[in-house]
Amino acid sequence: MSTDDADIIRALESRRFDAIVARDFDTFAELAHPGLAYTHSNGALDTLSSYLDKCKSGFYVYHRIDHPIDAITVVGDTAVVIGEMNADLTAGGVRKELANRSLAVWTRANGAWKFLAYQPTVKQV
Repeated sequence: MSTDDADIIRALESRRFDAIVARDFDTFAELAHPGLAYTHSNGALDTLSSYLDKCKSGFYVYHRIDHPIDAITVVGDTAVVIGEMNADLTAGGVRKELANRSLAVWTRANGAWKFLAYQPTVKQV
């Protein structure tokens, strides 16, 4: 694994979380792969389009996200990020606190890293 690739992925993870909290959906879309599979901790699955539609409509409003990273593994043109996603958000009009373990997948397409998949799992208490 290249340390440079891991550093790039770490920075991209911060950019995607910052973009969603700032409601900067253009930046989020630029970071995402068109085939994004975004799974939520309740098991719901969104595409890039359906996720952005829900965010733009206010169904999901992220107030704060902390996202510590435990490990980044880069193999060829795929990067897997293991970490956490702890958030304060409003989902469907209900204020929630999330405490999740998470797995994010990035792929290098045409020389650029793109956010391809996300899978959070509720942390056991």
